[in-house]
Amino acid sequence: MYIVFCGAVRQVTGSMHMLVTDDDVLLFDCGMFQGKRRESAERNRVIPFAPELISSIMLSHAHIDHCGRIPLFTKDEFNGRIVCTRATAEAAVYLLDDSARIQESDAQYLNYKTVKNFMQKRASNSSGEKISNGEAKKIKKLLQSKKNRLNSGEINRLLAKYHLESVDPLYTTGDVENCLEYFRGYPYQHQIEVGKDAVCTFYDAGHILGSAMIHVKVRDRGKNHSILFTGDIGRFDKPIIQDPTLEFAEEDRNIDLMIMESTYGNRVHEPVVDLKPMLKNVIIETEKRGGSIMIPAFSYGRTQEIIYYLHELYMEGKVPRMPIYIDSPLANKLTKVFGEHPETYDDETHETFLENGKNPFLFEEINFVGSVEESMALNRDDRPHIVIAGSGMCEGGRILHHLRYKIEDGKNTVLIVGYMAGNTLGRRLLDLGLEYAEAGRKGEVPTIKFHNSEYRLKAHVIKLGGFSAHGDKNEMTRFLKESNLNVKKIAVVHGEEEQSLSFAEYLREMGYDAFVPKLGESVRLE
Repeated sequence: MYIVFCGAVRQVTGSMHMLVTDDDVLLFDCGMFQGKRRESAERNRVIPFAPELISSIMLSHAHIDHCGRIPLFTKDEFNGRIVCTRATAEAAVYLLDDSARIQESDAQYLNYKTVKNFMQKRASNSSGEKISNGEAKKIKKLLQSKKNRLNSGEINRLLAKYHLESVDPLYTTGDVENCLEYFRGYPYQHQIEVGKDAVCTFYDAGHILGSAMIHVKVRDRGKNHSILFTGDIGRFDKPIIQDPTLEFAEEDRNIDLMIMESTYGNRVHEPVVDLKPMLKNVIIETEKRGGSIMIPAFSYGRTQEIIYYLHELYMEGKVPRMPIYIDSPLANKLTKVFGEHPETYDDETHETFLENGKNPFLFEEINFVGSVEESMALNRDDRPHIVIAGSGMCEGGRILHHLRYKIEDGKNTVLIVGYMAGNTLGRRLLDLGLEYAEAGRKGEVPTIKFHNSEYRLKAHVIKLGGFSAHGDKNEMTRFLKESNLNVKKIAVVHGEEEQSLSFAEYLREMGYDAFVPKLGESVRLE
């Protein structure tokens, strides 16, 4: 029996690890690589093994970097099951559908650009001079229908007619609809059969609603083996959901191999208790400037946590009651999922809200933006407000339009409340903004490029690292020390290489047998 590390190895995204026994092939997560468009597309399309070999996919949670490639597996010859917690199964419906729609839209736009460029070259004269505005308008009219929507039928016809290279989405909304029939939701601490002589149990990881550590017990060649995949370990003392599990069932305590995340393996967050005062200060200072706050946030977990804190601050009367806009149809749906699982809330949420007849996610100042027209109107709204929009790493979604209209105004604030992976727009925005702030906001204003245009980054960029849903170095240490687990060996994954190597070295200094695998490396369990 052996483990193959197939993704999120010496990097953060693309979580996937394969457990192979004589009888079964089991998969921990099936995540999507995220980063540069072309590189990610190429890597996501490559499946290193035949999907029909998989008996079960055991899903830690519904974030796309953990579940985003599932529709690729199920549209081929997958015959197994996808097991996860009930909340994860419900959330995956919306997150995967949204992922497919983004991919379809991106593919359509890239195909439009290909056809447009070809038609413009064709219309130019032999000297290569730029075509007239009239000719450009004719081409645009041909390729776009009403309200600037792309004419997919005509674009596809021209791609085929002139044998142009086209881009296909990784998967479609139809593929997502098909994959959902394979999902099975289970409660925490319930033993689930996932293969011959193989069972798994979910323990609360405290990361997002429904997130789980996955404990697997396997009997192979007459020997018993125990593996714990931590998924993403959450923080302690955060609002809404329970803390990461520390008490495991007696029969699940002895771990032969722990596959452990290391997103913040060499970093320490601001204390959770400091988050509200820091958020309060950002709101007060931005409102004094007459500006607005833009918060790129993941639709699942981070958005609801920010809503929770804002609701508390407004109830306590500690900040100006600026209107709040949740500009993400996906976040609107996922907030509903949160509302349907109060059994997962922690004691503080019950005491502060539920026992007083209040919904943590609904109050007078909050507005859920639905239509594109509402979002566009909000883009141009100069009155002070707070907008929370996807996507969390600024790689797509409505946040890009808010940035486009507002980052060139020094009154405004871009509030970073989560991890920004390398090679994402969010990371560039964060690095440039903090560098400019450290220089006293003097000298040349940095520029940042997206949507094929360059923008001057005059808006204040502030990072509140304490909002992270990932435990930091100290909290991961607390999990190891305070849990009742006995761990023989730790494979450190799900972290940029520097973080993983540093955390593994730290673990070895603590006395653990820890290592950082390489992509594709296998480890045999004797």
